Amino acid sequence: MGTQYFMVLTDPVEGQDAAYNDWYDNQHLADVLAVDGFVSAQRFSLSHQKGPEGALVSKFLAIYEMETDDVDATLATLLARLGTSVMPVTPALDDRNLGMFVATALAAPRRRA
Repeated sequence: MGTQYFMVLTDPVEGQDAAYNDWYDNQHLADVLAVDGFVSAQRFSLSHQKGPEGALVSKFLAIYEMETDDVDATLATLLARLGTSVMPVTPALDDRNLGMFVATALAAPRRRA
């Protein structure tokens, strides 16, 4: 099986940070990990960002590790569940700037000697 990293950039609706973070940490990560192929999940608060002048930059990044030979099928299952009773979405999520992408490592990580 191949390891892929599914990364999602998100933001809360203005003034809804607490509801957004509660949903993400206490429901959404577990809902995603219930999808076959997803094996780990971690969230990050983004800082030190540079974007084109005037560009909106997201506050949060989630990185999901997938073990799958069929990334398209795994993501299709995830997206089919999104917004249903098995994977509800909070109204505190601002979906206007949602960014999603998949990355495949080209080599093992290098470590300082």
